[in-house]
Amino acid sequence: MMQKLVITAAVNGAEVTREQTPYVPITPKEIAAAAIEAAAAGASIIHVHARQDDGTATQNKEVYREIIERIRENSNVIVQVSTGGSVGMTAQERTEVISLAPEMATLSTGTVNFGAGVFYNSLEMICDFAIRMKQYQVRPEIEVFDVGMIANAVDLVNRGLLASPMHFDLVLGVPGAIPAEISHLMHMVASLPCGSTWTAAGIGRSQLPIATAAILLGGHVRVGLEDNIYYSKGRLAVSNAELVERVVRLTKEIGRDIATPDEARRIVSISPCT
Repeated sequence: MMQKLVITAAVNGAEVTREQTPYVPITPKEIAAAAIEAAAAGASIIHVHARQDDGTATQNKEVYREIIERIRENSNVIVQVSTGGSVGMTAQERTEVISLAPEMATLSTGTVNFGAGVFYNSLEMICDFAIRMKQYQVRPEIEVFDVGMIANAVDLVNRGLLASPMHFDLVLGVPGAIPAEISHLMHMVASLPCGSTWTAAGIGRSQLPIATAAILLGGHVRVGLEDNIYYSKGRLAVSNAELVERVVRLTKEIGRDIATPDEARRIVSISPCT
């Protein structure tokens, strides 16, 4: 029997602009409202990027603090912060948010071409991020854009910087990284250490097929406006909740249950299994 499905809603990202879609949340109030709505629709993890009021990405921990507090006032959903920030940010900028001790944070375990830019993560940086997450008892989600990043995560376990089982986010379809093909997803899943849990995220038009494959393969799913602003060809998604609701309907048709936030905490090892 498959685990209940953990749905992550990546509600805004660092790059999506209001010119691309008027529905992307920018301010802490908007981000929190989108998170609460997505949680009500069935998401148990909310992945957030902080923004300045003009839409520019920021890793300022006080902005994150406001976002997290606003969400927690109305929902027990898991808040997962980004330590990726946006391309070009320094490691010091990116790790500032860890000191807030959020339940979860992303940990990218390699450098990758990212569209026209380069998302740089040296071994020294990766180790430092892992040490800081361990210090503040933050559960890492290992963010993987290519297969070699899985081996890098295993190396961190061998160094004593990460603990097993690990939870991975397999991201497919970023220009310059691994393409969003089902065969690539299956290879990545086969490469994971035994006992790992994993979420799959497809970028752009690949979001729905990758989500469907993840549901069938027993993994978990990430959707949201960070990764895909369209509901269907030529039609913008009007909210993150709309994208979550589609996954809930699809999952129930297949006969798999949806995890609550507390069930998700046990599944991804934020709290011990009971």
